[in-house]
Amino acid sequence: MLRAAIVLATLPLAVPAWAQQQSSLFDVLRLGEVLEIMRDEGVAYGADIDADLLAGQGGAGWEQAVAAIYDTRRMTERMRSDFEDRIDADDAAILTEYFNSDPGAQIVELEVEARRAMTDQDVEDAARDAIEDVDPDRLDQLTRFIEANDLIEQNVSGAMNSNFAFLTGLSDGGAMGGQLTEAQIISDVYAQAPEIRDETTEWLYGYLGLAYAPLDDDVLQDYVDLGETERGQALNAAIFAAFDALYTDISYDLGRAAARFMDGEDI
Repeated sequence: MLRAAIVLATLPLAVPAWAQQQSSLFDVLRLGEVLEIMRDEGVAYGADIDADLLAGQGGAGWEQAVAAIYDTRRMTERMRSDFEDRIDADDAAILTEYFNSDPGAQIVELEVEARRAMTDQDVEDAARDAIEDVDPDRLDQLTRFIEANDLIEQNVSGAMNSNFAFLTGLSDGGAMGGQLTEAQIISDVYAQAPEIRDETTEWLYGYLGLAYAPLDDDVLQDYVDLGETERGQALNAAIFAAFDALYTDISYDLGRAAARFMDGEDI
């Protein structure tokens, strides 16, 4: 038993170098902080579900259910594991060096702070309005960045996957008599696609315009150029895939929980 304890105590020292590089990249990108912001958004979304589906009768039980689904530590552990599985070790090492540099660290700081600021509806509205007055050259840079990273389609796909998962959770949980078929769910989700795409496009331009406003053109251009490389696109793909997997599961769990409360089991 003592031998086992000693072995377990030394395991962190035996973590392979490639795993350390990938973990370091996760931390340098401050993805844990982004998840904390998204957790707060999720709790607010839970309140909307309470108002829209539960007639405001979810009470403390619903709040506890939502908080458990959006458990920050569990979300971070899941996201970190998926991200590390998807990013190449050599790419991680080079990307970590970039995001540890002064320009890279500034970009991450601006992205996280803008993401946090955009949770305020007034800030979001102002950012959307401000994009109309952005210099055309800067707007071209933002467009190149969006296109290089396929941000619109990636976000639309993620939103549709989450919506499908939520409605599937509702159906599996017996909401609406369990008569919501997969075909109906797919039809409903695809019907939302144009609205989701328009909303996503407006939000992205507002967010990126706000985040990168302090950056010099050459610094932003270097970042755009990175996004157009295979390494930059691999990073973006790893982040989106990890977020999508996490939020698909979260959305399904929310749907199942909402169905339970709609049935009156936990109200």
